[in-house]
Amino acid sequence: MLKDVLIISGSPKKEGNTSLLVGWFAEGAKSAGANVEIIRAADLEHKVMGCTSCRACQKSSSYRCVINDAVSDCVARFSSADVIVMATPLYFFGASSQLKCIIDRMFSLYKWDNAANTMETPLKGKTFVFLGSGFEDAGFEAFESPFRLTAEYSGMFYKSLVIKNAGISGDIIKLPDVRLKAIELGKEVV
Repeated sequence: MLKDVLIISGSPKKEGNTSLLVGWFAEGAKSAGANVEIIRAADLEHKVMGCTSCRACQKSSSYRCVINDAVSDCVARFSSADVIVMATPLYFFGASSQLKCIIDRMFSLYKWDNAANTMETPLKGKTFVFLGSGFEDAGFEAFESPFRLTAEYSGMFYKSLVIKNAGISGDIIKLPDVRLKAIELGKEVV
């Protein structure tokens, strides 16, 4: 079965380390026969930066943020993807603000019934991949943790490729085997 891979790139740079990782991963996934869509979070038009906690999504039967903008459209696509990839550079021990906006709006992908103590999500059973890189080697446990925890909470299979000491924008290409690791991970998840 042909898999649909949705990649959300959280880097504001079009040719930085994160973009290179995304390109290599996509190359591997495509070579394994996947349909690959890449969305640059920095290019999405949005009415608000994150979830406003209006909770209107909890009153709707659809898994979609009720705020009508490009971020809502992006998050709604998660339901139909087989593999969801989030990629970001390390910014102060976390994801870029461009990606964090999308992560916060993922609230609409969950339906909670507090009285019954249940939660439903279309993410269950999907594969979630985290691609990350940082200039040095500080803060990586905190960096990856939210992505791993999101996958666990949602019932998704989790994979990651996190590159420490990637250097300044574009320097990741100098690191041995990183390109091959990203390509192989793209093939593996498909």
